[in-house]
Amino acid sequence: MPKLPRLQPADPRLFRAQVVASRRLTPSMQRVTVSSAELAEFDYLGFDHWFRLFLQLPHHDELFLPAVEGRKWWQNYLDIPEERRPHCANYTVAAFRPAAEADDAADRADGERIPAELDIDFVLHRSAAGELEGGAAIWADAAQPGDNMAFLDQGALYDQPDDTTEVLIVADETGLPGTAGILASLPVDATGLVLQEVATRGDVRELPGPVGVERRWIVRDESADPRATPGQAALAELLRVEGLADTAYAYLVGESDLATSGRRHVRRLGLDKERIFFSGYWRQERRRQLQTA
Repeated sequence: MPKLPRLQPADPRLFRAQVVASRRLTPSMQRVTVSSAELAEFDYLGFDHWFRLFLQLPHHDELFLPAVEGRKWWQNYLDIPEERRPHCANYTVAAFRPAAEADDAADRADGERIPAELDIDFVLHRSAAGELEGGAAIWADAAQPGDNMAFLDQGALYDQPDDTTEVLIVADETGLPGTAGILASLPVDATGLVLQEVATRGDVRELPGPVGVERRWIVRDESADPRATPGQAALAELLRVEGLADTAYAYLVGESDLATSGRRHVRRLGLDKERIFFSGYWRQERRRQLQTA
């Protein structure tokens, strides 16, 4: 049996919530804020805390969800008839604000509790024709207060060893919420390098965190080549890194080739495989196949 990751819950919980706000955060990112009384019990770990997102589709009159039995849910999800099955995708917590007692009587009745809120950042993938692609991006762009959603808590993946002396974070825009969460969660004396690729200059934003971690933004202007593969510019920058301490920790996420080729390079630099986390969130070739199907 595979080892359960240290920061993954043994019994994942399913949370229901409703949209309370949606706004364009940057040209390529839509931020949707959700809230519910249930979120008061969400144990936010920081870093790249992620979840399985379930979305009610336009032709559904309610949100149908799979039964969750311990860590078993996937087969139950597939057993939902296709015409009722919710859209499912993996996302990272962009920000979480715990429930709190109201302290402004002008805005809240005495003793009223302000519900917890969770932010989710959606990359607005577009086709060569400029049309939105993907069920989650389309849902986020049209999200309105009151829309239903749910998510299955999956814990965090970033798990640097205690003796880590420097961090290396490399990601395309799909990994940006994780990058932001990790930086905000690192100790103030952390050092290292972030190579963060984004689609346009307008997607560059402030990422609070340790001053000793360099943020290096890599802008991929898709207007020059709409078929440019996200992640390749970040990978090219990573390949210029020539040295890494044996006690470093590397975190490489995004398009599949960025993650896998990036891991090979970091291994060539001598970093032990146990000190590398890599994950291909998506594959560009698969997206192109869907566009031409």
